[in-house]
Amino acid sequence: MSNTIIGEHSRVTLHFSLKLDDGTEVDSTFKGDPATFSVGDGSLLPGFEKALFGLKAGDEAEIEIPPELGFGQRNPSNIQKVRRDTFSPDIELEEGLVVSFDNGSGELPGIIREIGEDEVTVDFNHPLAGQTLNFHVKIIAVDSIQ
Repeated sequence: MSNTIIGEHSRVTLHFSLKLDDGTEVDSTFKGDPATFSVGDGSLLPGFEKALFGLKAGDEAEIEIPPELGFGQRNPSNIQKVRRDTFSPDIELEEGLVVSFDNGSGELPGIIREIGEDEVTVDFNHPLAGQTLNFHVKIIAVDSIQ
């Protein structure tokens, strides 16, 4: 087993679980294949990546990521009213439904919060915005990459 520690030039294989403060498990790899990433490749939240620095293969850790280092705080201006006739008549609108909008530079997902007669309230905040993220990690392997 390598004793390479996680840092700027690391490729890391790990198991993780992500829970919210209320105990809701959002994601976990512990029952399947571990995840592998290279530090700085953009696949993980920078705050989570930095919290792994200094760990090595075999280590387990509990990591708490506050909203500011996770998906940010909820932004009230990201909750928009959209005219109901904007939606395809084929879509059955219901609260909690995730819909995608073309924002000119790609797809922007939003969650339907309220359905009115003429308008639909859509929340474009990330679903985990405003949440403290609680990770449990088990580091499987750390390789140095240059």
